[in-house]
Amino acid sequence: MTTLAGRTIAALRSEYDSLADLVPTLSADQLTGPSGASEWTVADVLSHLGSGAEITRAGFRAAVGEAEAPGPDFNQSVWDRWNALSPQDQATGSIAANAELVAGLESVPEDRHEDLRVRTFLPDPVPFASFAAIRLSEVAPHTWDVRAGLDPAAAIADGSAALLAEHLSGGLGFLLGFIGKPKEAPEHAVVEISGTDYRIVIDDSVRLTTESLPVTATFTGPLEAAVRLLYGRLGPAHTPAGTGATGNITLDQLRAVFPGF
Repeated sequence: MTTLAGRTIAALRSEYDSLADLVPTLSADQLTGPSGASEWTVADVLSHLGSGAEITRAGFRAAVGEAEAPGPDFNQSVWDRWNALSPQDQATGSIAANAELVAGLESVPEDRHEDLRVRTFLPDPVPFASFAAIRLSEVAPHTWDVRAGLDPAAAIADGSAALLAEHLSGGLGFLLGFIGKPKEAPEHAVVEISGTDYRIVIDDSVRLTTESLPVTATFTGPLEAAVRLLYGRLGPAHTPAGTGATGNITLDQLRAVFPGF
């Protein structure tokens, strides 16, 4: 698929396939051990991905006319059910729930990718590409959380990182309004991401752009590390060698602007 929605769904498929290969190999101790998310075990992350897949699929099925829209208590009932599962059941259930969601997204014909709108937590329905991107914005960082619990050198897949940067500099830019804490910056900054056209702009808000703006600082490192920075996943223990920031804002100050979720 060549549409933005299609490319995003392909990245979701790749993320899912990597987890489907990894999760069955995890021991009980690994499932209950720490993940890259500071307060969650690996099983907690997988449970979050599984419940999120179920909730996302319910909204998707309503959008394509396969089911009624879920009621106001639906999300909480899903979370309660998943939270009550054992770590092993959370892990295996997560793989099954994500398989159903990805297959459903893949079933949408390409000629509907541009006109389909899906209701989310936002006031108005969003384009199908943005709907898929919201899910990728959950899946890629949390897949990293799982992998980082096993390997401190884990990285977000390059394809997912590139697509997230594309979406965050476009229709998904509003997410940085939720994630970013611009008051943590010492002053206005325009941070170029080395080797790319992207710039992180920090003033009264934060945004990612490809606009040709005068830069005040440079982030040096791979794009996937910059994307992890935006999602609060570039702590010192998970920062690739040679990654840093120069100019009017330091890497530690950037970390404070993007504390994660």
